[in-house]
Amino acid sequence: MKKRRFSILIAGVVLSCAAAQTAAQAQNVVIIVNNEVRATAASSDDIRGIFTGDKSSLGDGSRVTPVTLKGGPAHEAFLKTYAGKGDAAFRTGWRNLVFTGQGAMPKMFDSEAALVDYVAATPGAIGYVSRGTDVGKAKTLVVR
Repeated sequence: MKKRRFSILIAGVVLSCAAAQTAAQAQNVVIIVNNEVRATAASSDDIRGIFTGDKSSLGDGSRVTPVTLKGGPAHEAFLKTYAGKGDAAFRTGWRNLVFTGQGAMPKMFDSEAALVDYVAATPGAIGYVSRGTDVGKAKTLVVR
């Protein structure tokens, strides 16, 4: 009986640590959109759907087009927090959509500055950057 309680306790600690790590990663990444997008907030499910190609609009009906970074800490944190998959699986999912004619690969950027400039200049664009990055004329979405 004591062994079982200990196992349950350990499982609870592991789950708590995983949840804390995911929350910390989410705090390190912000979602940005073009100023013409009406939405000021989105659910994490909306963000996941947009960036996996399952959705093309936010909960308020704003149509958006995702753009991503090619790699780096913000990209990895975003994928882990919002897409729930690694880079290889993320790209494979998009390739499958392209192959079946159900989508087009998101535009990818080498730097956060280039991504911010594109989002600010492109109606409907949505992307992500590290917290603290100057988002210029883009706006930040609150993710709930």
